[in-house]
Amino acid sequence: MPLPRRFPTIESPSLLARFPFLPQGEEWLKSLLADNNIDLDTLIDGEWVEPIRIRGVHRMLESINLTEGVSSTTRHDIHEPYGQMVEGLGFYYAMLVVCASFDERLVKRWVEGESSRANKLLGDAIDEQTFELVTHTYLSDVRAKVQSVAGVSIHAAKSSTITYEIPMADFIELSPRITGSYWRMVNRPITDGWVTMCATKAETSRQRLARLLKERIRQVLVERCQINMEKMDDEFAAKFADPVGKMVAQLQHSKGQEIKVTAAHEGDWPPCMTSAIADLAQGENVNHAGRRFLANMSRALGLSIDEAASFFVNAPDYNEGTTKYQLSHLYEGEYTPEKCNTLKLHARCPVSQGTVSDSLCDLEWMTHPLKYVRAQQRRRARDTPPEQSLVGPQTTENSQTNGAKGEEEDNDS
Repeated sequence: MPLPRRFPTIESPSLLARFPFLPQGEEWLKSLLADNNIDLDTLIDGEWVEPIRIRGVHRMLESINLTEGVSSTTRHDIHEPYGQMVEGLGFYYAMLVVCASFDERLVKRWVEGESSRANKLLGDAIDEQTFELVTHTYLSDVRAKVQSVAGVSIHAAKSSTITYEIPMADFIELSPRITGSYWRMVNRPITDGWVTMCATKAETSRQRLARLLKERIRQVLVERCQINMEKMDDEFAAKFADPVGKMVAQLQHSKGQEIKVTAAHEGDWPPCMTSAIADLAQGENVNHAGRRFLANMSRALGLSIDEAASFFVNAPDYNEGTTKYQLSHLYEGEYTPEKCNTLKLHARCPVSQGTVSDSLCDLEWMTHPLKYVRAQQRRRARDTPPEQSLVGPQTTENSQTNGAKGEEEDNDS
């Protein structure tokens, strides 16, 4: 069943800042950009919006890195305009960076983190009126029954005294994606087409419903990311080359080999990188600028130190200990690979020297090797159908496809 045709109106900026992925939040995010004169270039490079990027990167890494997902607490006061802007646009920035990676594994993990955060908030961290607004956004309908407590309205009642019911069509659509006996239709009370979300020993009815809403939020975010990736052309995606490179490098550093985050095939590597590797393999003495670039580029693409060290084995002055020590220093410094102009200045751009021809390098906006990589990745993602879609009818909590983190079986208590 699709989302409701008409979403409930949300006028509270603080609520949209807490849940920036809500459909009602799309126009709000656009207004934040317009009202603060933030265009795409400003969002990426503007000095005064650095707090937004920091918040976005932190939120993004939390989602992808941590098994428990994004923290349910905000970093800024969402009751103040500045905090609303940072939280809202931080989410927007994180989404664009993840989409610009064109790596389905990263998209899955980011979506899982964001939907897990929503699950926590919806379960018990917000008031009942806000919970109702969000629920009516993602489900065709919902009913709440308060246990007999004299003179208590639904908004004043504690969540432990409320039992929720949802249309059977919504339950049938979303429940198969969750494992556990609770989510089997045969185990749920049904009255006139309404499924009762009974409380368990460990969770309230509201927490059970929040778990179901997580699946809808996951679905909506995946669809939104797919649309974003389809709309991104080479030039647009290339603008995010640097933040995507930093994200990949940070993930590789923090997670080691637990997740292979680089989506860059060898065919995606720019000519300046492949030529440096080829020169070293032939025993040529690549200059300092070329070696530093190769090390920084290897880190940005998520290659391990051992993998980067293998490029230098045939160098005339190769020493394993010295090479790995120098690579470790550069990796720890998290330096961004040199720009095209710098490589040209140090004679490390084979296209400008005429030894290699590459039409992608000739484009006016191609100013950085990481832009080349992201453009190649986008083209490959566009031209090669994925083996498995980002979301499917059998997405269950304990499945771990393509590196996406799963969850333990959601059994009854």
